[in-house]
Formats: sequence, C-alpha cells, structure tokens
Amino acid sequence: MIKTILIFFFVVLCVIFLFPFAVTSMILYFLGFRKAMTVVIYRLAQIWARITVKFAEVKVTVTGRENIPKKGGICLVSNHCGFFDIVLLLAYCGRPFGFVAKKELAWLPLFGAWIYLLGGLFIDRKSVKKAIRTINKGVKRIKKGGGMLIFPEGTRSKGRGLLPFHAGSLKLATQSDAVIVPVAIEGSYEVFEKTRRVSKCFASIAFCPPIDTKTLSPEEKKQALADRIYNVISGQLEQM
Repeated sequence: MIKTILIFFFVVLCVIFLFPFAVTSMILYFLGFRKAMTVVIYRLAQIWARITVKFAEVKVTVTGRENIPKKGGICLVSNHCGFFDIVLLLAYCGRPFGFVAKKELAWLPLFGAWIYLLGGLFIDRKSVKKAIRTINKGVKRIKKGGGMLIFPEGTRSKGRGLLPFHAGSLKLATQSDAVIVPVAIEGSYEVFEKTRRVSKCFASIAFCPPIDTKTLSPEEKKQALADRIYNVISGQLEQM
C-alpha cells in the first residue's frame, strides 16, 4: 500500500511539474509552430509515462514498432485491458497520438487538461450530434497527418479477454481513410486494477502489421474490417 501511495503522489507531482512546459508548448502551437510543438508535448508525456512504468516496476516487452508508419495519418486500434494501457502506449508508441475519452474526464484536475494537450477529444455519448462533431474533429486530425487511438471494445476488459467491438467503433478510421495499426496489450490490468495496489508485473505490447483502409471497398470497411482487426488482435493475444 505504501508503494501505491508513493507512486500516486509521484505521478501527480510529475503532471504538475510538466504542465507549465506543456501549456507553453500549446501556446507556441497556436502561434504557428504546430508540428514541432505536437512532438514536444508528446515527448513530455512519454518521459512521464516511462518513468511511471519504471517506478511501478512493470517489465514491458514491445514488438512490432516497425509496423507504425513514421509519417501520415494513423489510427491505433487496441484492446483495452485497464487504465495503464494509455501509459504503456504513451511510453512505447513513439508517435504522438490523441484519443477519444468520455466528456466526464475533461473535468479531472490537470489530467483532463493533459488529455486535451495531447490531442484528446471528449465525446458526449448521450448526444448523437455532439458525438458526430467529435468524430469529425478526429477525422480532420488524421487527414492532416496526425494519430488517434481507438478502443473499439468501448470499455476495459479487466482480465476477461477481448470483448466484442461496438458497432461503428471504427468510423474514425474508415471516414479518414487512415492506416490502421492493430495493437494487442497484455498484462496492464495486473498493474493496479486487479488488486487495487500497484504490483510488480509483466506487460506486453504488440504493434501488428498495418492495414491501409484506402485500398478497401465500402463493403469491406463495414463489418469485414472490424472482424479482420478483431481476429488479428485476438490471435496476437493468444500468442502473448
């Protein structure tokens, strides 16, 4: 329990310490230094994430990073084991990315601001119109060469294995003609949520071969694409 409390305070202090640097970078971003500041903000988050992983004593195995395109719009499509998934991906993806979060997270002190600074989008699931506007923002970001992360299960699996994908969960990727990189994560649930204490454990991340949605027909972009990605992630999890 003492370790959990110490790591919690460490994470909060890091977020507070790095926040002014991130805000300065965001101001420069809006002044025209967009490409450079996007990388700077991501690198700050990556430093925080890697230190957090080390302090939590999580030994991470990463494979397939060569499958992540270095340029152009991408969409990471990952299974969602637990809260630590975001930390692991920030630490080891190597490319800036934002992600869609429920609107309630926008009000979390500092953490909500960090989600925004990283390019995160807050979605109102109770309003179809607002949700569509949020998705459209993500589509524009990918078309401009940015990266977005999707958890198509819609919720954390909490050790229950890969859950069914929600209908329409890949719209962000298909509407932007993004290159999809399926991602399989194993072990992140063991870090904290399983015992409600930070535990020393092993975790694995596998970035699978990319799928270029531009080459797919409209029919393939529907259920066939979701099934294909599901099978890729499921197969990789079995190997892990």
